[in-house]
Amino acid sequence: MFYRPEDGHGLAHNPFNAIVSPRPIGWVSSRDSAGRNNLAPYSFFNAVAYVPPQVMFASTSAKADQDGTKDSVANIRDTGVFCVNIVEYAARDAMNATSEGFASDVDEFERAGIASAPCETIDCARVADAPAALECRLTRIIDLPGEANKLVLGEVTGVHIRDTCLVDGRFDVTRFQALSRLGYRDYARVTDVFELKRPDD
Repeated sequence: MFYRPEDGHGLAHNPFNAIVSPRPIGWVSSRDSAGRNNLAPYSFFNAVAYVPPQVMFASTSAKADQDGTKDSVANIRDTGVFCVNIVEYAARDAMNATSEGFASDVDEFERAGIASAPCETIDCARVADAPAALECRLTRIIDLPGEANKLVLGEVTGVHIRDTCLVDGRFDVTRFQALSRLGYRDYARVTDVFELKRPDD
């Protein structure tokens, strides 16, 4: 089949995010200007540069108690910092619990029973038990086409890695089975990896 998004797809469910998958999940922690913590998962997330290391995530909806966006973006806009926590399969239910649309004054760490720890380079909480966490300073927020679509870019200023995930000097995602988002309500976990060398290696 072929369809133009502006005309609709005619299917029971939108296939777009199922086509662009699997996607890593950025479990973004932030803190508002009053010092209240927030934690929310974003599946439009990825790394975008090596030197300096940089990441991005996109927020695509808004809440009634925020000005045209969600808590994470509003907090980051105000404070200039955030942390991206990597989600393991074992934390799938906790991650999902933080996707609920709580009021802006609710601390998702407390509501979902998730242990927090302070970041080292920024004033922000992180998921204490995450296999890895990336402390970030905001570089820019870009308004994208669409009512509430915002792209958040940040430079990584600190990296936390669970020691048991380091094997022979490499970060081994099979040690924690990285969780990824597919389409619809579907997820996947990484259990197997293989290597391909570039032809010019």
